[in-house]
Formats: sequence, structure tokens, C-alpha cells
Amino acid sequence: MYLGLDLGTSGVKAMLIDGDQKIIGSANGSLDVSRPHSGWSEQEPSHWIRATEEAVAGLKAKHSKELAVVKGIGLSGQMHGATLLDADDKVLRPCILWNDTRSYVEAAALDSDPRFRKLTGNIVFPGFTAPKLAWVAKHEPAIFAKVAKVLLPKDYLRLWLTGEHISEMSDSAGTSWLDTGKRAWSSELLAATGLDEKQMPHLIEGTEQGGKLRGELAGQWGITGSVVVAGGAGDNAASACGMGTVSDGAAFVSLGTSGVLFAANAAYLPKPESAVHAFCHALPNTWHQMGVILSATDALNWHSSVTGKSAADLTTELGETLKAPSGVTFLPYLSGERTPHNDAVIRGAFIGLEHESSRVVLTQAVLEGVSFAIRDNLEALRSAGTDISRVTAIGGGSRSRYWLASIATALGMPVDLPADGDFGAAFGAARLGLIAATGADPVAVCTPPKTAGTIEPVTALSGAYEDAYKRYRALYPAIKSLQH
Repeated sequence: MYLGLDLGTSGVKAMLIDGDQKIIGSANGSLDVSRPHSGWSEQEPSHWIRATEEAVAGLKAKHSKELAVVKGIGLSGQMHGATLLDADDKVLRPCILWNDTRSYVEAAALDSDPRFRKLTGNIVFPGFTAPKLAWVAKHEPAIFAKVAKVLLPKDYLRLWLTGEHISEMSDSAGTSWLDTGKRAWSSELLAATGLDEKQMPHLIEGTEQGGKLRGELAGQWGITGSVVVAGGAGDNAASACGMGTVSDGAAFVSLGTSGVLFAANAAYLPKPESAVHAFCHALPNTWHQMGVILSATDALNWHSSVTGKSAADLTTELGETLKAPSGVTFLPYLSGERTPHNDAVIRGAFIGLEHESSRVVLTQAVLEGVSFAIRDNLEALRSAGTDISRVTAIGGGSRSRYWLASIATALGMPVDLPADGDFGAAFGAARLGLIAATGADPVAVCTPPKTAGTIEPVTALSGAYEDAYKRYRALYPAIKSLQH
């Protein structure tokens, strides 16, 4: 048996699979986020341990026999978090999370140093780890002086599981300290934030062994024998391992709260000015590119709250047959936008409203706006040297056939729907645990799920969609001048 542990923002998921990758069971432990000031987002690392113990206890209650023969554990986690430890591995302050924006001034200062984009292949976003340490150095100097180790959230879990300070490439690529092409810490970038390599964890690949489970924990969980803990992955790379998005050109679109267009690459293809993330993948000698939009299903949920109709009711009103764009355009920038604009200040808009603009017309515009934002991501990935010919859709928004037809037509490519199953980060982490424990071929393990169906672009509407996308593209510079 193999155990995947996924440390998310709202909880920890534990998933057990067997040697044939059949899911035996899963359980969860819950987490809360603390927001002491505007723009702040923090968690106590001790809560991650409690939530993991809850999740494993939930598995043990139903699957104690299977848990007893676990041979490998894989870790996945929310990226970018700054977990600061002293020389005795004591936590110095609550972890500053990925969605904390307090360090926007420090991020802009680091991003203006050309070495950061050159070596990391990415813009220094306020959510990344390095600007958080620059903020701590400026505002909490006594804490900064005591920092002996900086760990990402899932790697703090690893420290508790194994006693080792270890990280891997995919998560570390989101710190702004990794030389992403060389897959190594950059002493130059660390020095720019007053740190050195001694304060960083040892780096391995996500498929490699990263410590052994402590005997004390194995005993508590009823596990017999030695258990390998894999390097693991950041949450998006772990989801890609779960989806089998590991070979060059394979891609998925995730319609969750935010939207992600993720493509696996056999080579390192940075283009930071496009706001595309170029990170190491969890498999050796593999990278990935990722475009991110901040409001996908969040945009539909906002529309739902304003109209008083559930998201499901709104999409049902549209029917399943794709309609030509009405002339009403929606910009989904409700909390700013990341790819391709890297603009925290921009906000959303409806343009082209008239007396005849019914609720159905507005719903259609909201779905199209998100589809066009994902098309923006595709154009950004193409400009960075990635060409994809089809995508697999995952996330809550993929339940709407209308939305998938809109995305297929906006992208001009087929959208595949995976067969029923859980192919998320916990499953990907369990796969990495299996690879690290058995030495199996990563590509042979990380296969894609069966396809349940394919949504093809509606070619009769391609021209109308292209015209509507051009209108959409023209609106960002027009409203930017009003909002900045």
C-alpha cells in the first residue's frame, strides 16, 4: 500500500492506494486560515500536524489492515508558504501563506533586480516565498535573525514525519530562490534576501526517497516495517502526476475557484514577461508551464450571489447548445489577474449591456469571459514555446457541458473529460510514494485516466468566437487606464 498526503489550504487529505493504483480509501482533516490584517493569510504549522493526524486516523478507522502494510508515502502541498524555524526546529511565527499579499513592495523590489527573472524564469510575485522573507527582515528583524531553516508547508510535514530537512524541485521552483534550469538553489538570489544555502533544505527530485517514516509515528499508525517518504510535489505538479500530465505537450485545464492551464515540458522554457509560471515538474528532467487566472468558478459564484440563483440553475438556463456571443463581454478580473497581465489592481466589468440583456445573456457572458481568459493563457504559453493540441478538463466547473463547449471553441481544440475518479494531488502524491518505494518507471506509473468523452469545438461559431475574443482583448488596456 502507498499513502498520499496533500496539505491544502482548507485541509489535509490522506489517500491510500494499492500496488495497482486502485484507491482503497481517503479521509480528511480540516484547517482554518487566520487573517489578522488586510492582505494577510497565515496558518500555524502545528495545525497541519493535527489535521494530518486526523486524516490518518480517519483512514485507520476503516482501513487499518491496509494502512499496516504501507511501504511508501508521497507528499503534496500548497506552495510558496514561508515556514520559519530556529536552530532547534522550533517554529518562529505563523506560516505566511501563498495567498498573503503583504510583501507586494518587497516583491516589486526583488523583481526589479534582473537576476531573479533570469535565474528563476518567473516574475517575483508577492505570493512567492523570497519576498516574504524580505518582509520579515524589514518588519520582524528579531525573528529574521533567528531563522535557521526556511521550509515550504509540505516539507515541514516531512520534518515531522522523518526528522529531515528536505525539499524537491517543483515546490522549490515557487520560492524565487531556485535556479530553475539547473534545478539547484541560487546562492546569488539567496544572498539578495540576506540568506544562504545552509538555511535551505537539501534538494532531491519528487520521485526520489526523502527520508524514512519515524518509528514512533509508524507505531502510532499501526504500520509495520520500513516506510520511504518520497520527495513529493507542489500541489499543481502533484495533480499533474495524478492526471498523467507528465509527457511533453500533455495539458489540463482546471476550472476551480481559480483557473489553471497546465502543460508538461521536456525542456525548460521560461518567458517571465508573459506571467506564465515556468517551474520544475515532480519528475526528473521535466518542467512545466502554467497560466493562472484568479477567478474561474469564482466568477460564476459571484454572478450567482448577485442574481440569487445557484450556479447550477444559471448554467441549466443556458441549455447545452453553445450560442454565438451576444455582444455583452465580461472581464473576470474580480480580484485582479495573474496571467498574462500580472495586475493586482485591475477589476472586472460587463461591457455592451442593453435593455435586452437578460440574466441568461449575462450568465453566457460570464462563462465566455472565463473561456477567453483561458485563451489568454494559451496564447501566453504559445509565446513561451509550448504548443498543445488538446486538454483534459478537471475541477467543479467541468460539470457544465456548455462551459466546456465554450472553452473548446475559444481554444480551438478538443476538451477531454476523464472517467469518474479522484485524480487530484493526493492521488499524485500516492503515485510518487509508490515510485520512490519501488523504483518503478515514473512515466509508466503516472498514466492518464481513461477518457469518458470529448467536447469538440463548435466550428460553426469559430468566427463569432474569434471576433468576441478580439473585443475581449481590446478591453483590458481600455479599462486599465481608468483603474490605475
